[in-house]
Amino acid sequence: MEQPLKIAVLGAGLMGHGIAQVFAGFGHSVVVSDPDPGTLAKVSKRIEANLREMDKAPEPVLAKIAVAADMTAALKSADVVIEAAPERLELKRELFADVAAIAPPDAILASNTSVIPITQIGEGLPPAARARFLGTHWWNPPYLVPLVEVVRTEYTDPAIFEKMYELLCQVGKRPVKVHRDITGFIGNRLQYALWREAFSLIESGVCAAETIDVVIKNGFGSRLPVLGPMENADLIGLDLARDIYNIVVPELNTAKQPSSLLSDRIDAGKLGMKSGEGLRAWTSEESTEVRRRLSRHLLNMFT
Repeated sequence: MEQPLKIAVLGAGLMGHGIAQVFAGFGHSVVVSDPDPGTLAKVSKRIEANLREMDKAPEPVLAKIAVAADMTAALKSADVVIEAAPERLELKRELFADVAAIAPPDAILASNTSVIPITQIGEGLPPAARARFLGTHWWNPPYLVPLVEVVRTEYTDPAIFEKMYELLCQVGKRPVKVHRDITGFIGNRLQYALWREAFSLIESGVCAAETIDVVIKNGFGSRLPVLGPMENADLIGLDLARDIYNIVVPELNTAKQPSSLLSDRIDAGKLGMKSGEGLRAWTSEESTEVRRRLSRHLLNMFT
């Protein structure tokens, strides 16, 4: 590894603590900042629990991580700043205005937004800061899922884009380059296209919500880890893929608004596992088992 860097992570919640864990695990010094004292206080315990689940000693990683309630302390000597704040555009804009004023003038500035165009977040930044600003969309849990989408804007310095890509490779991630800044980037656009059709199938009475999960997990989903959609198209032949496309695609849902199925459930207080029912009914034991099964699966795949 090259000389260890100083990493500032802004936001200690769901994504922030996991991102900090990744960099610290590869020897970089990390300072995590969060305006909520309760969230900040949980950083070490959450990372320790993650590492013990991975059968790794937490002490060497935790020794590389500090927490700071004052964002200035995290930023003042940072080589890389990664924002992991809530998905609110104005909040992120205000945050990066402060970051650009405090962080060193050569620090790389990155947002972990999952859907907001990076260009919109950086609109108010001075030109020099916009040149160092880009997106790094990590996937949950960030310490296990390899993918990070590295998103450039028309203002991003190509050298910064490449430097961030290489850094993510060095800390064991599988980054991809997103050359055009679009809402949702790549992964979420693909995921929500699938969800739109799934909601439509349920809403139109074709099948139950549970059936969707059974079909995906026991059908094409079972081969996705080793056969991506583009590989599959080449495998079956593009001539056959086009023939199927011509039959199926005209029948797919093209709604521009969220399914009424979602609104109806939300209005009824059926929010998902946290309320005991969403598209499906859940006991607390079933919810816990889903999370445990997912964690075990990711650990088996990526550790």
